[in-house]
Amino acid sequence: MGAAKMSARRRRAVPWLVLGLWIVVLAAVSPFASKLADVQRDRAVDYLPASADSTQVAKIQERLPGGEATQMVVVYHRDGGLTAADKATAAGQIGRIADAHTLTAEPRGIPSKDGTTVMYPVASTEPGTDEKARDRLVNDVRDIAKGEDGLGVEVGGEGALATDAAEVYNSLGGPLLYTTAAVVALLLIVIYRSPLLWLVPLGVAGMSEFLARGVAYGLNQGFGTSVTGQSSGIMTILVFGAGTDYALLLVSRYREELRRTERPYDAMAAALKGCGPAVLASSGTVAAGLLCLLAADLNSSRGMGPLGTVGVLVALAAMMTLLPAVLVLLGRRVFWPLVPRYGSTPKVRRSLFAAMGSSAGRRPLTVLAGGAVLLGALALGVLNLPGTIKQEDSFTSKPDAVAAMGTLAEAYPERGTQPIDVITPADRADSTLAEIRGTRGVDSAQKGRSADGWTEITVMADSAPQSAGETATIEALRDRLDGSYVGGPSAQQLDLKDTNARDRTIVVPIVLVSVLLILIALLRSLVAPLLLVAAVVAVWGAALGIGGLVFGPVFGFEGTDPGLGLLSFVFLVALGVDYGIFLMHRMREESLAGAEPVTAALTALRTTGGVIASAGLVLAATFAVLTNMPLVQLVELGFVIAVGVLLDTFLVRTYLVTSAAVALRRKVWWPGPLSRAPEPPVRTERQPERV
Repeated sequence: MGAAKMSARRRRAVPWLVLGLWIVVLAAVSPFASKLADVQRDRAVDYLPASADSTQVAKIQERLPGGEATQMVVVYHRDGGLTAADKATAAGQIGRIADAHTLTAEPRGIPSKDGTTVMYPVASTEPGTDEKARDRLVNDVRDIAKGEDGLGVEVGGEGALATDAAEVYNSLGGPLLYTTAAVVALLLIVIYRSPLLWLVPLGVAGMSEFLARGVAYGLNQGFGTSVTGQSSGIMTILVFGAGTDYALLLVSRYREELRRTERPYDAMAAALKGCGPAVLASSGTVAAGLLCLLAADLNSSRGMGPLGTVGVLVALAAMMTLLPAVLVLLGRRVFWPLVPRYGSTPKVRRSLFAAMGSSAGRRPLTVLAGGAVLLGALALGVLNLPGTIKQEDSFTSKPDAVAAMGTLAEAYPERGTQPIDVITPADRADSTLAEIRGTRGVDSAQKGRSADGWTEITVMADSAPQSAGETATIEALRDRLDGSYVGGPSAQQLDLKDTNARDRTIVVPIVLVSVLLILIALLRSLVAPLLLVAAVVAVWGAALGIGGLVFGPVFGFEGTDPGLGLLSFVFLVALGVDYGIFLMHRMREESLAGAEPVTAALTALRTTGGVIASAGLVLAATFAVLTNMPLVQLVELGFVIAVGVLLDTFLVRTYLVTSAAVALRRKVWWPGPLSRAPEPPVRTERQPERV
């Protein structure tokens, strides 16, 4: 009796202790979670490759007198040609800007050949590396430079573009969080059909996101992990998406156990024991895949790895500790009105996934071949992907800086309108300047600031920004100027493209090997892990192919982000294998229990299909939230991942992996002991099928 009382007390105390511990942790992390936005940086150097020329230029410029210069171009334009009054207005406003701010040089007007436009390059070192000061400077210039009587005025240039991009990134946090929470809430209400149950995992996911922000801030302060608008947004998506997936699996198993177990505490213990290994393995696979991004040379990709891992692991911790504690404390009534009574049995009805599994089981090779052909055909759409996106095309709606770039490109087709920055050793500045002026494609070059043994040279190309001609000029300068660095906005875009290509060749194999090793250890097999990895790679190719079919023709995008291929690969492989683990782990359980291969495969699909489908819908919906964001790279990334998750959930997991397992039978577990076990007689009796 004494032992029974102690056991009862423990059952009552443990959930409260877990809940109390989480309250303490959240209270402790609260001061730091709110500071994450303060350390978020979206300057070019925060995205650039660590070893690239353009990164070195940006870092050295920060040490020059006045620090990093904020460069702008004030553009005055009138379609019928600028009048004398327009020119006087422009000169007066530029004078007011020069009086109000410390500029690196007196702005000189550069008229266009057709007389419709005049541009004034404006640069100031006032803000230095302070992004908020930069934004104040840009906005003040915009307040002074105003058009009147039909005179168009736009402020562009690198500094203005950075301010517009920062405004977009800073606006993502709230809408992204609220939209994601709303989408998850709606799907949970539909899935659970309960007015109460959906609040629990959603609330736990919200607390997880708060804790993840605090941990991410700690990584930034302790290890210098870069935090950008893109990486913090992806972290939020992963917390809600992955966390809700783990909650769906746990709640589904908990509901089953409540019908077999009288006490909620014991039912939850059984549920955690049953689904815990699969959830731990799947989250570990996602974390391992994301950490492979640490091998990337691109700052933004390398910083996204730790932040994404934080999101997944914090979500795992919350869904395996806080969620069970809350569910146990609320008891069976949280499932109202569909309360799972002790000793009851669920309604028996024809399951969609049982029907799909039966069709795959009858003709596995036909289904497998048909699915492979379909995925291969979709992957051909990759050939239709637009080229690398330009800066002015990276917004879904054009801010002022992008409009200015368009005006400049039309009015000055014969010359460059944004500088190429060269940093050279100070003792060779004159010879470097002469070398630059003798380079084909250079329109002008002028020495600027000097400090710490370095001299800055500003170069203007005779070709439009990010054109083939300007790219050739940048490459020629890098070839000719030994010991110097060539940077600037166009050079940065070139380095981003080249580094993403390099990162793909390094990170992709590391991801594949890491995921494969984890699967081999979990499934005690070589064939099954290879099957899962091949499936997710095929899904990635098909999802990118669908993107190629819609990005240009449907969405009207002029290009794709250079990092789309790598980031979509990492997320789709890691998250896709996640669902494969749920299916294959259950299949292995059935095989170990003595089921023959076909029965094990179809039972696994029938019992996990509904949960995987629900989880896939939630995860796809959370990433689809990114398609509503105002940045093309986020829209493209969200679309490809959402489409890939849906393909993986409803085609690959349901049909192709199941068909392959049925066709291979025991060989799917080769060379593990399951592959050598004698097959039991095939059961001919019809088994009842549950939802």
